Amino acid sequence: MTTTVTAKGQVTIPKAVRELLGIVPGSQVDFHRTADGNVVLTRADRWQPASRFQKLRGHAGKGLDTDAIMALTRGET
Repeated sequence: MTTTVTAKGQVTIPKAVRELLGIVPGSQVDFHRTADGNVVLTRADRWQPASRFQKLRGHAGKGLDTDAIMALTRGET
């Protein structure tokens, strides 16, 4: 993947890389120079990408507490 450096020294991180690392607006990134001279981009804020199981988890939505959710599952109104 190739990107162009702006006059201000900025680059756009390709979407595939952002998605792989979970980089969103406000994320912190770090650049490391390896022994062979390459530069590696990593997330600096210790965020871990969601596992395939975490991606499937949902939520009840705002305004519902545990008692309300249990009442809905039991068919109580």
